[in-house]
Amino acid sequence: MQGEKPTWVIGHKNPDTDAICSAMAYADLLQQTRMPNAKAACCGPPNSRTEWVLQQAALSAPPMKSNVYPRALDIAHRDVAVAHADDTIYAAYKLMTERNFRVLPVCDNDDNLIGMLSLIDLLSLLITSTEQGDQTRQVTTTTEKIGEITEAEAVYLTDKSQEETDFFIMVAGSSEPVMKERISRLPADRLLIITGDRVGVQLHAVEAGVRCLVVTSGFRPSDAIVAAAKNSGTAILVTERDTASTTQLIRGARPIRQAISQKFLAFAPDGSLHKIKEAIKSVPKQALFPVCDPSTRKLLGVFSRTDLVHPQRPKIILVDHNEFSQAIAGADEADIIEVIDHHRLSGNLVTREPVQFINKTVGSTCTIVGRAFRDARVKPSKGIATLICAGIISDTLNLTSPTATEEDGIILKWAANIAEIDVNQFTENFFAVGSVLRLEDPVKAIMTDRKEFDEKGYKLSISQVEEIGLSYFYPAREALQNELKKLIKAKKLDFACLLVTDISKNNSLLLVEGPKKVRDRVNYPKEDPNLFVLNGVVSRKKQLFPYVSMMLGEIAKNQTSD
Repeated sequence: MQGEKPTWVIGHKNPDTDAICSAMAYADLLQQTRMPNAKAACCGPPNSRTEWVLQQAALSAPPMKSNVYPRALDIAHRDVAVAHADDTIYAAYKLMTERNFRVLPVCDNDDNLIGMLSLIDLLSLLITSTEQGDQTRQVTTTTEKIGEITEAEAVYLTDKSQEETDFFIMVAGSSEPVMKERISRLPADRLLIITGDRVGVQLHAVEAGVRCLVVTSGFRPSDAIVAAAKNSGTAILVTERDTASTTQLIRGARPIRQAISQKFLAFAPDGSLHKIKEAIKSVPKQALFPVCDPSTRKLLGVFSRTDLVHPQRPKIILVDHNEFSQAIAGADEADIIEVIDHHRLSGNLVTREPVQFINKTVGSTCTIVGRAFRDARVKPSKGIATLICAGIISDTLNLTSPTATEEDGIILKWAANIAEIDVNQFTENFFAVGSVLRLEDPVKAIMTDRKEFDEKGYKLSISQVEEIGLSYFYPAREALQNELKKLIKAKKLDFACLLVTDISKNNSLLLVEGPKKVRDRVNYPKEDPNLFVLNGVVSRKKQLFPYVSMMLGEIAKNQTSD
């Protein structure tokens, strides 16, 4: 079993088109260059426009992850030594000693876990204190496995050599008459005779039709004895080992199935480390813990108690944001190894080690990713180029937003040529898809593209929807206001607002819910106490948020002076 843990490339909460497209494109570039385990993910479902883009690109949406808190699978070792129920004691013990393990998971041929095998249980099967008399000479195995474990030459094998048999082991340590008498007392089809160059004993054994004759020290039986064995149905094995070591090895040819334990704790891959630490207290003697698919029991990895002391943290790359408040849950407990963004630096993002931090004054994170493809001299696929175009078009309103730069235009033209798309037609089709206001879903309108900020002592939320015209806003206005009120209460915010942008006219409406002192500070034209007209404002990043930050600064300053 093998499998390298992924490095997740992931955008912000409530992801927009740029967040998802840049994550997918950057993961694709990393896979082709320096990080084959890079994998895109998203913190929430793609909106309808992003879904349309994915259809145009003929690509599947990345998996959704609600958090990156360390899980059972994150600390599990994927390269696992596995035993099988039909393995011999010797094979299992050899595997344990080679890998320095004291416990092995036991799986079927499809890697589904069926039990655990400990070294103590294995040795108890080999050296048992309960066997008495003839039981000490019984070994359940097959002739073929005896040959394998003694590294013997198969001089003759019968058609029953693969059948499991309860063998009686008999070592030729007595005189020929005594051996002949002893052989006659036991069922021949269960007898396994071990001898050296004692021709008389070999002959007695094959004439009696014993199940298997093992000749030690490399002494090959005569042609006459081999012919007699074929007539009587006796298998003959010849090993270079001496009689004593051969006898001991054959005892190790037993299958391990009787030593497999069914009493153990296993964990699902998403099991939280906090719950795991509590659960393992109930099994102080269990040393190794398997991680299995809960529906199939497929073994995914194993971990020990020491793996819980300093667990390996998930590795993540943040794109299109640089704040913990906007990052996936658990980001503060993960190893952030890169940040790719085009927003202002803010918040409390702290990393344990130096990281690659790329922040450029461009209109889209996809522009940065596109430039990275060009710098690496890697040509993206047609589908990935489509994603890069969509991210730039979405965030810059096809280069008409004040956030758009010359670099955005260069990368958009380059990517559009690879994607073979008409940018203007693509833009028209993109924004015609999925008006959340037309769908009369106020929750989706507020939550689809929403960012939280901590600014000047205030905790606020700014959502944005982009529409062709504003005709769908007014019928939904009351429901939207109510959702903003609910959001403030649920997230314990100071205030929340919704920017409704008309991309056909490059204007917006701003719906605000919050204290009167905040609403009174908004000096844009007012339609009513909660609704403002923002002509020429289309960018949350470059226009609205800087204005809100300045406004909150003035409120804070006045409060201090008062």
